[in-house]
Amino acid sequence: MVRLAVLYGVAIITEFLGGLGMAVWLILYFLLEWFYPVVFELLPSGATPGKRVFGLKVVMDNGLPVTVAAAVTRNLLRFADFLPLMYGFAIVTMLTRRDCKRLGDVAAATLVVHEARPAGRPPLQAVPPLPPARPLTPSAQAALVALAVRAPRLTPERLDELAAIAADVSHDAGRSGDDVTRRVLGVGHWILGRRA
Repeated sequence: MVRLAVLYGVAIITEFLGGLGMAVWLILYFLLEWFYPVVFELLPSGATPGKRVFGLKVVMDNGLPVTVAAAVTRNLLRFADFLPLMYGFAIVTMLTRRDCKRLGDVAAATLVVHEARPAGRPPLQAVPPLPPARPLTPSAQAALVALAVRAPRLTPERLDELAAIAADVSHDAGRSGDDVTRRVLGVGHWILGRRA
């Protein structure tokens, strides 16, 4: 709908330019058809406006944000997915694979996932920073930062489970729950340099 609205609006504007207007419209059509999804999938939301409305997003197979190469690959292969008619190959591929991937997702090692929006979790900025209880290795610091960044996209249960694994960084070894999770996220906040 967004692409059609843009194309329609530009067609009205360029109608009076004759051949030049048609050239501009065709170039815009090409760019929107091939790069519109790529650009939106590379944004932090990982989704086109249509995917965002339905709570979907594109991620790599390992759950990380999609890379430039993967976004380009999966969207260039939409043409192959479309064949022979009306996404025939995509439908067959999705129905025969356990992970329901289309050809573009198989080639790019990406997934289209439903992004659950957990309620009641404070964003990282709302968690007070907390210095770690012990010196942390660079890999432990990276893991805590990754947890803190992914926290808004995790279910409360999964976030508590992962925070319990790292609870020793906040003097909470062997415990779990919302308070422990907040303190572990606070350590992630502190590692990111937010000390105020």
